[in-house]
Amino acid sequence: MAEQSPTAPIILRRKQVERRTGLSRSTLYQKISQGTFPAPIRLSSQAVGWLSHEIDEWIEQRIRVSRSSTYGEAR
Repeated sequence: MAEQSPTAPIILRRKQVERRTGLSRSTLYQKISQGTFPAPIRLSSQAVGWLSHEIDEWIEQRIRVSRSSTYGEAR
């Protein structure tokens, strides 16, 4: 098996994205259609995946928003 370079992109499948984000399949696709979640990339005619670094960035953004004083005051 070929060795990956340190900068090679990592592709996550849907179930991995669901586990990492805590979102359900329907919520993922709803957020994608709203433009608030990274769109998947086509891997084959019946398979898609997400770039790991885009999912990590989305998670980090959610952390920043949830910890901001503006968000905390809205509760």
